Amino acid sequence: MTKSPGASEQPAVTVVDISDPADANAGVELLDVDAVQLQSMPMHARRVVVRLESATVVYHSANLRVRTHSTVRKGLLGYVAFGPQASGTSDGLPVRPGMMLAVAPEVENTFVTNPGWETTAFLVPSEDILAHLAVRQRESEFRLPKGVDPLQVDAGRVRELFDWGKRLVDMALQQPSIFDGQARDRLAAQDELLEKLLATLRVADDFEPTRSDRTRQAQNQIVKVAEEYALAHTGERLYVTDLCRAAAVSERTLEYAFKEIAGLTPMSYLVRLRLHRVRQALIAATPDSTTVSIEALNWGFWHFGEFARAYKECFGELPSDTLRRES
Repeated sequence: MTKSPGASEQPAVTVVDISDPADANAGVELLDVDAVQLQSMPMHARRVVVRLESATVVYHSANLRVRTHSTVRKGLLGYVAFGPQASGTSDGLPVRPGMMLAVAPEVENTFVTNPGWETTAFLVPSEDILAHLAVRQRESEFRLPKGVDPLQVDAGRVRELFDWGKRLVDMALQQPSIFDGQARDRLAAQDELLEKLLATLRVADDFEPTRSDRTRQAQNQIVKVAEEYALAHTGERLYVTDLCRAAAVSERTLEYAFKEIAGLTPMSYLVRLRLHRVRQALIAATPDSTTVSIEALNWGFWHFGEFARAYKECFGELPSDTLRRES
């Protein structure tokens, strides 16, 4: 059994209340998470991380629309069960009852969360799962995920898996000492986790997307290409013509893709994306190391008055306040 990377340096239970999308990666060393807030309103998200022996359970909830890019670290498999009221998309695919995800290491998945979003994610070393299956002589039944693989399972089964993870998280919140104490308690919880997970995966089928699903997945890919273009050309102004060229689509197709996936126009979303990058830079800096103007120019904002207004509308404070506060 392999200890999760970084687990020995971390407490068994970590709770992070996230009010700033710049903190999306806080509190969890086994995932890389980047977030863009899609609504200009106070953000109230929560992440609870429960570290067992080699496996980790991560609960997440959010109160508004957020687009996130998440990647599981090397050596781990990720399995995601959605809460009964969860609404949103995974790589453009609408979340629905009976759907769960199997995620390979180092593969990016894009979520758009709606208010009421809840997930429990189970991060498990692949060798642990394979070891259990070898004892049961079931290796031939199991296929490791190659990317972000949506699975179709009976809705009741997915609900049971989500509820099990949520109960574990609730217990960890109420009695963290159980998980900070004896290794045997963490190991017992991990054994139960693997039993629940394998029982669910045994009856899972490959998800069969509808024509509408495939359209949404293609639209998500268009948005992703435009995102990559905006981030690769950091100091340049953004123009719709360049986005259409990069994504190889018409202006109408581009606009419709952004409306369906992000609920915003292409320029509105990509400006917001760059504003988030400016905020990350200001939080990481000190007044002696940079200025607001330098960071704005680095991300293609040439009109400082318009930039400051857009920044305040998005984050509720002026960029100069962010730089001073973080110092």
